[in-house]
Amino acid sequence: MKHYPFKHLLLIAALGLCFGPILSAGNDKPNIVFIMADDMGWADLPAYGNQYNEAPRLSTMAEEGIKFTNAYAACPVCSPTRASIQSGQYPTRVGVIDFIPGHWRPYESVIVPQNRTQHLPLDIKTMGEVMQSAGYKTGYFGKWHLGFWDEHHPLKRGYDVAYEYKGGGFFDPKFKPDYKVEDPEQPLADILTDMSVDFIKDHKSEPFFLFLSHYDVHVQLDGEQSVIDKYKRKPKMAGYPSNPVYAAMVEAIDDSVGRVLDTLEELGLEENTLVIFFSDNGGLVSRFDEIPLIDRSKLDQFKNTPLAYVASSNFPLRAEKGTVYEGGIREPLIVKWPAKIKAGQVSDALITSVDFYPTFVALGGGELPDDHVLDGKNIKAELLGKTPDPDRALFWHYPVYHHDVPKSVIRKGKWKLVENLVDGSVELFDLEISITETENLAKSHPKVVKKLMAELDAWRKDSGAELPTQNPNFDPARRFEWGKHPGRDGLFPDNDPVRSKNLVPK
Repeated sequence: MKHYPFKHLLLIAALGLCFGPILSAGNDKPNIVFIMADDMGWADLPAYGNQYNEAPRLSTMAEEGIKFTNAYAACPVCSPTRASIQSGQYPTRVGVIDFIPGHWRPYESVIVPQNRTQHLPLDIKTMGEVMQSAGYKTGYFGKWHLGFWDEHHPLKRGYDVAYEYKGGGFFDPKFKPDYKVEDPEQPLADILTDMSVDFIKDHKSEPFFLFLSHYDVHVQLDGEQSVIDKYKRKPKMAGYPSNPVYAAMVEAIDDSVGRVLDTLEELGLEENTLVIFFSDNGGLVSRFDEIPLIDRSKLDQFKNTPLAYVASSNFPLRAEKGTVYEGGIREPLIVKWPAKIKAGQVSDALITSVDFYPTFVALGGGELPDDHVLDGKNIKAELLGKTPDPDRALFWHYPVYHHDVPKSVIRKGKWKLVENLVDGSVELFDLEISITETENLAKSHPKVVKKLMAELDAWRKDSGAELPTQNPNFDPARRFEWGKHPGRDGLFPDNDPVRSKNLVPK
């Protein structure tokens, strides 16, 4: 045993007091906290220019870290994006290309592809499993929506501690496994944050990977009445719906982020913890089924007003959730890691949700599965503010009806090509000139269209993308009718409370 002089022992003890929390958290392994909102649009946060909603903690987080302006979800709806994060693969490769079970129009001109499985395939080694193998304690709290049977639960997919949100709304929600909530008036976002804070405290002395998956700001819109009243009194933002219930939900998310950050600071874990804030798809403007989107308990306050039907706006981005235009896929992405990331950065690097898997595994010192095709890239350099690849190509394939018709997309550098999978038409946009996607440049740049179409076709073939087919039962008079999706049969166990109450968190 090596012996040290007394003064050296005093120095070692002092260093232990100063750096003990960091060293005990896995030496150079960073803790990783991934916080995801549901349906929050790129333009919903003050950090991205919103002047009505309030999110001071996220604004501060952006000032203390790095804000990305070209970050994307791999799909304009939830389940495929969530699958892409857990797998590091594009939804086409995973086989989950729509929310589970999906939308269905039985009388449209084409028959759209279905999810190959109505759950995250069991042969995929999830992000949770790989992080476990790297020595991390893993926790998952909130919306999962990657399968409803026991074998699909996060506890069976690589998470040591997990409570899945099973529906029921924002007050008195249901969880699997059961979670006792003392106060039935405690909102869902606050409960999920309680779970996450407890997880951090329980594992403060070892590296941890926390996935906090909020259901806010998804419909039906609801929130605490006192907060809603605050926004009712607030001046509206020009060109933005300024929905007080939606704003209350944005604030609930921000409060959650603040509580997590405060916990990390109190425990001395802030410096060596990578915190990521992201959203699973673009913001919702209005429901596809055209019914009111505010919860019945608050609806009377907005009856006979446009706000009963309008949640948000993604302007200056085009369109909304359920479309492959920028409003449906471009997301807020804010990252903080004091030990590594210089404060106050803004990056225009092209990032997609398939990138988180290889990045987290690399940062945690884990090993990627040998038999696992990865579509994402390690974006550590981009997180640290390094010069991004200006010609990176990203892809989307959303071959179903939702807020638009089936379409595929490639974005490469400044160019974005959108192919209509029903009539074969093509749109080409220069996103450096305008992110509004209002000027179709396809006719004036035929060589660009040809080149991008070839890359899109090659990607679809490589990733197993399926295309719509002609519908022999096409009925123009009934084409816009929504029907029961064939994949819904067998979706839930017989004893599942979601099935019995028809509460499917989309």
